[in-house]
Amino acid sequence: MNAKNPTTPEVLTVSELTQAIKVQLESCFSHILMKGEISNLKLQSSGHMYFSLKDEHAQIACVMFRQDLLKVRVPLKVGDQVVVKAEMNVYPAKGNYQLIVKEISLVGLGELLLKLELLKQKLYQLGYFAPEKKKPLPHFPKRIGIVTSPTGAVIRDIINVLSRRLKGFHLILNPVRVQGDGAAAEIAQAIDQFNQSKLVDVIIVCRGGGSVEDLMPFNDERVAEAIFRSVIPIISAVGHETDTSISDFVADIRAPTPSAAAEIVSYETAELLGQLTKCRRQMQQHLIKNVSKSRSDLTRILRQPLFTSSLALLAPSMQRLDGYKEYLDQNMHHLLQKARQDFQRIKRSIELLKPERRIQENALHLKQIDKAIHTTMQRIIVLSKRDLEQLIAHLSSLNPKSVLQKGYSILFHQKDGHVITSIKAVKAGDPVRALLSDGEVTAQIT
Repeated sequence: MNAKNPTTPEVLTVSELTQAIKVQLESCFSHILMKGEISNLKLQSSGHMYFSLKDEHAQIACVMFRQDLLKVRVPLKVGDQVVVKAEMNVYPAKGNYQLIVKEISLVGLGELLLKLELLKQKLYQLGYFAPEKKKPLPHFPKRIGIVTSPTGAVIRDIINVLSRRLKGFHLILNPVRVQGDGAAAEIAQAIDQFNQSKLVDVIIVCRGGGSVEDLMPFNDERVAEAIFRSVIPIISAVGHETDTSISDFVADIRAPTPSAAAEIVSYETAELLGQLTKCRRQMQQHLIKNVSKSRSDLTRILRQPLFTSSLALLAPSMQRLDGYKEYLDQNMHHLLQKARQDFQRIKRSIELLKPERRIQENALHLKQIDKAIHTTMQRIIVLSKRDLEQLIAHLSSLNPKSVLQKGYSILFHQKDGHVITSIKAVKAGDPVRALLSDGEVTAQIT
């Protein structure tokens, strides 16, 4: 408006008016469900379809772009009565308005879709689709409930996927009809039965692909209510990847196909099994590496001089044994010599003094000395014998032949007498000699 004269209308350009009309129309008619008859149908090489919708008194231009047209399964022709889901669009370049059609279906099917759309809006307002109401799936489910037909390929596909990815699972099938009259009631009842019995950790509600009419049981309000009130997490896998149903929106997880639902259920377990398999492979490689290193260390130790010659191993102990024996002989000789000296001294004292009492005392003292000498000699002999036995036992444990008595043997080349430590050192036909604990045997490599 003109600021100086409020009654004077503002002068607009064509673009400004067209833009104002565009904003008003498109904001007021952003979601349109409309029924009409197709006319002036044209399919462009770009894949877009242009047509008009008319009734007895009016018509309106429509366009359906290629990405939306690809979803239409029924071929359309002039004269078809259809229901469209569209949004208003103003085309400023020509100054006219048109509908951009998102979905289109024949009148019978369109009315069905209209009912579904109304039910979807109702459930949305009730909070059936709210993300915060979604329950998390169990991490490692062992008991899996299936609500589907027992005769279709769906149950076989699920069993094949689970058998390949899980071990030790229990699958419980609650068989239902998945299309036709009474199917929706059976599906809802099966979900309730699983919740009442608490027999499963997760439920998969599924069926194969089909027409919109075939999928109608999964768009039923009773099924949506059963899924919503279930305390057990539910995966909905209805139809093909491009199909969607109300059960998909209400369920905790939507899977594009029944096989994908089985993969979702088994994902974490399969991942864990893969990690465990990887750890086992790494442990095996580490163990093989350690065994190989230990075998190399053992081979290097066995090549040391102490193990290649028995004399090199026993000689120091034998020399120590000789030294102990010589020390023992010297001590015994010294004690005996001292005892004889004491005896002679006492004897001379007795012969010189010859008192009866001194004789008795000396005789008693002599017995005590003799007893002490005997005790000392016995102790020395016992200690020396124990040391000798310990040395003999130690030498025996170091003797390579003691290992042979435990069931081991040493294999030698018959030709050159070398010890065989690897299968790479022999070939078929080679004569060999095996050293055992009580003798030798000869053999031939076959």
